[in-house]
Amino acid sequence: MGITPTVVRQKEFSTRFRGFDIQEIDSFLEEVARQIEDLNSKIEKNLMEKERLYLENQGYREREDTTKKSIIQSQNVLDQMKKNAEKSSQTIIAEAEVRAAKILSRAHNRLSQLHNDINELKRQRIQLEMQIGSILEYHSKMLEMTKDENKAQDETDSTVKFLNHG
Repeated sequence: MGITPTVVRQKEFSTRFRGFDIQEIDSFLEEVARQIEDLNSKIEKNLMEKERLYLENQGYREREDTTKKSIIQSQNVLDQMKKNAEKSSQTIIAEAEVRAAKILSRAHNRLSQLHNDINELKRQRIQLEMQIGSILEYHSKMLEMTKDENKAQDETDSTVKFLNHG
């Protein structure tokens, strides 16, 4: 059996001749009982505080674990977002390069067509110059021939007039 305040208070001692002062013993036992009660009360409070602190600590640990998991999950989401953004940017760049290549190809084709058109116009100009030159030469020869004929005609006419007048 453990010593409790009640045991101390109810403890009775047998008396003997020339024994201890009963009032002093009762007083002492009452003081011991009060101190045991105080100590038991403190022990109870400490046990309750220990339990409260343990539960509070468990709550903090659970929150810490949750926070760690959240941080890890957030980091994973960020990593995935970075990978997706990188893939997206690579896709956009690739599409832009394809569009740029098409635009450049069309520009080269247009330039080539313009060069061909210019060469064709130059060929046509040369051909026209040659035709106009030929026509001018033809007309120039015709004029020369007409002059020669007119001159010959004038000489014939002069001879005929001279013969007629004379």
